[in-house]
Amino acid sequence: MQRHVLHMDLDSFFVSVERLQDQRLEGRPILIGGTSDRGVVASCSYEARKFGIRSAMPMRMARGLCPEAVVIRGNSAAYSKQSKLVTDIIREQVPLLEKASIDEFYADLTGMDRFFGALSFSSELRQRVMRESGLPISFGLSANKTVSKVATGEAKPNNQRHVDLGTERSFLAPLSVRKIPMVGEKTYQTLRNLGVQSIGILQEMPVDMLYSVFGKPGKTLWEKAQGLDESPVRASHERKSISTERTFDQDSADIEKLQSILVAMVENLAFQLRRGHKLTSCVRIKIRYADFQTHSQQVSMPYTASDAILIPKAKELFQRLYDRRVRIRLIGIHLSGLVGGGEQYHLFETCDRNDRLYAAMDHIRVTYGDRAVVRAYGMGARTIGRENPFNGEPPPLLSNRRS
Repeated sequence: MQRHVLHMDLDSFFVSVERLQDQRLEGRPILIGGTSDRGVVASCSYEARKFGIRSAMPMRMARGLCPEAVVIRGNSAAYSKQSKLVTDIIREQVPLLEKASIDEFYADLTGMDRFFGALSFSSELRQRVMRESGLPISFGLSANKTVSKVATGEAKPNNQRHVDLGTERSFLAPLSVRKIPMVGEKTYQTLRNLGVQSIGILQEMPVDMLYSVFGKPGKTLWEKAQGLDESPVRASHERKSISTERTFDQDSADIEKLQSILVAMVENLAFQLRRGHKLTSCVRIKIRYADFQTHSQQVSMPYTASDAILIPKAKELFQRLYDRRVRIRLIGIHLSGLVGGGEQYHLFETCDRNDRLYAAMDHIRVTYGDRAVVRAYGMGARTIGRENPFNGEPPPLLSNRRS
C-alpha cells in the first residue's frame, strides 16, 4: 500500500498570531523575541527576512538590519491557545497525528485513498484550518516525512506542494543540502568543504564516503538525499517538562531583585501547569554568572502545581546556588516529571483558600493575559531587565490534555 504522509506548518506562527490580534501589523516587518539587545529573534515576518534577518539572530543585529521593524516580546498564552485550536482541528480529521512542535504537524493518511484522494483531503483540511483559525498554513504531501517536510518549505508562504511517488529524487536534486532536515550548520560546512552544495551532488556520492566522514548519520543523510525515509508518524505524547529563562539587560548582584524575578517566573510556570491540568515533581534552577560559568541544582517533591510550594523550593535552590560574589547574567527554571491531574493536598491540611485564590488569579490571566495579575513581591522583576521567554528554551506553553 502506498504511503501518504502529510506535513503541515503554520507560516511565521508567532507573527501570524500577533497580526490576528492587531491588523495594523499587516505588511510591516515584525520581530518577536527578547526585546533587549541581549535577546534573540524567536520569529520574524517575511517582510523582515528580506533584510537578512533570521530566527536565533541577536536582536541587536536584527534591529541594525531593519531599524523600522516592530519588536514584540510575545505572548505565550495567545500562542498556546491558537496552537491548541489548530491541533484540535487537524486531530479531528486525520487518523494519526504527530505534533512535532507548537506550529508543526505530521499526519499519516495512508489508506485514505480508498475514501478520498489524499491530496484533495489535505487541501480541504488546509482550507478548514485557515477558515476556522484565521492563520496561514502550508503543507507538503509525499510518501515519507522527509520529503513532505522539504515540500512544505518549498510551498511557503501559505501554499501547498505534492510530490508524486517516484519523483522524490528529481524534486530534491536542485535544492540546497541545507533543505535536508538533519543538516545543521556544522554538517553544512563539512559538506561545503567536500564541494557539496546541492542535494543532487549528494545523491551521486558513494554512501561509504559519507559513512567515513559522518559515521552512521552519514548513511541516514544519504538515504534522505535519495528521498528515502521509513520513519513512522508517531502519535503525539504529552510533554514532560516546561521551562523558561531570563537574560538581564545588565548583569546584577541585587539579591532582592533577583529573587523577585525568580518568584515572577515560578508564578508564571505554575499558572501554565494549572492551565494545562498538570502537576510537577521536580524543580531545577539554573544561574549563569557574568563570566558565563553556569550552575544548576534540582530537588524532587510530591506532585504539585501550587505557588505556595514551588516558590519556596525555587528560592531555596537559588540560595544554595548563588555562592560567588559575581554578578548574574541569566536565571532559568525547569519543571519536569509532569503528569496530568489536580492538586493533591496533604491529610489535615487546609488549602481551600489557596485553591480559590489560584482559581481567581488564573481566571484573570486567561481573560486579560498571563501577566495581568502578579504577586507584589514579583513586581520588582520589571525593573532589572526584560523577560526573554525564547532565549535558549522554547516558550513555556502547555495545552490541554488533548494537545
